[in-house]
Amino acid sequence: MAVAVLNPTQLLKPRAERVIAAIDVGSSKVAALVAMADGQDQPRVIGAGVRASNGLKRGLVADMAKTEAAIRAAMMQAEKAAGVEIESVIVNLSAGGLDSDVTSVEIDIAGHRISEEDMGSLLAQGRARIDETISKAGRTTLHAEPTLYTVDGLDGVTNPRGFHANRLAVDIHVLTAATPPCRNLDLAVRNAHLGVESIVASGVAASASVLNDEERELGVAVIEIGAGVTTVAVHGGGMLAGLVSLPMGAGDITADIAASFGTRRAAAERLKTLNGAATASPRDNHDMIEVPPLDPDDGQEARRVPRSELIAVIRARLDLIFGEADQALKDIGFTGAAGRQVVLTGGGAELRGIADFAQGALARNVRIGRPRGLIGLPEAQSTAAFATLAGLILHGSQPRLDLARMAVPRQRGKPGPDTPRSGWGRIFDHLKRQI
Repeated sequence: MAVAVLNPTQLLKPRAERVIAAIDVGSSKVAALVAMADGQDQPRVIGAGVRASNGLKRGLVADMAKTEAAIRAAMMQAEKAAGVEIESVIVNLSAGGLDSDVTSVEIDIAGHRISEEDMGSLLAQGRARIDETISKAGRTTLHAEPTLYTVDGLDGVTNPRGFHANRLAVDIHVLTAATPPCRNLDLAVRNAHLGVESIVASGVAASASVLNDEERELGVAVIEIGAGVTTVAVHGGGMLAGLVSLPMGAGDITADIAASFGTRRAAAERLKTLNGAATASPRDNHDMIEVPPLDPDDGQEARRVPRSELIAVIRARLDLIFGEADQALKDIGFTGAAGRQVVLTGGGAELRGIADFAQGALARNVRIGRPRGLIGLPEAQSTAAFATLAGLILHGSQPRLDLARMAVPRQRGKPGPDTPRSGWGRIFDHLKRQI
């Protein structure tokens, strides 16, 4: 699985206008988007495509042939609308044992001004340490982005260039995944006759399309409810601070409805979409809905049940989803004044009343996040279900310093010991002091 390797200057340099293509490979659908981007202005969408897919289970490729076919069909539809032929794409990964951690690296500056060479040496040592750690664990690095710099014990420095210092340190947020799921996803895309430009975690992509800079600075969590996986991504101090993937999603609500009322999954999905809700009202006890039989050919008639029974099944599953999400937020450290804002996105966020339900379940302020930042995004792709797809385009269009794509230059400076405090602690301590 090859990824383009660049130096820090190349990574942060805006590029000339180019075509960017993205594919959101999900458990219920595969969606493709093609846009023109120059790294400065908002990307302009020129083509889109969507195909239903059941080739993935819990965000992992389970049927290679079905996944390939859905990828190929969605991209052909987008190519036809855009009038271009796509060679490589940015693709998302929502499961596969996603794990995030902070690696801390420190070097000796010897009292002189911090130069670009010092920065390169620091980042190179960070990259080397990450490679050593990840290779031993048999995992693949998806993202490795510097978060907070520390100059002579002063943390929270965003740009230390030009400072006089004796010691310079950096906390690097590293997001990894198990290698086999990454290779399987890469193979599915390549079997559809497309190259893989990069693999981006779904939570990272969704956050790129639904958050603004101030939310990232003050502290916010994005909960993306997909069909088979729910992703929790926490941001603070303008940077990604933690990410957790939960093997539960909106597809489980559909399965619960089908099992509870003895109907087909397609009928259960329709019931959820047209009659379902996350909040109940007294009128629901009197509103009757029709539930199609499991096998319409055996002569059974549709049942009529109160809408309140449907809502009770939905709410029972939502209790489980948000219970797990709340625990994930606490484990990351998203608490106190800096942990009050939550943004819901993904197809599951389209359920009526889910923001109010989540606000009560999480005891936090909650809003629904829909994709923004793209010009010409079709109305059909402007819902929360396509936040990850839009975010893949935005992620690929903006220059960013990602050590996972950085070549390792010759190092300068003596390595120092790891900073005693944990990386997570420094990030959230800095954020709480700001608030």
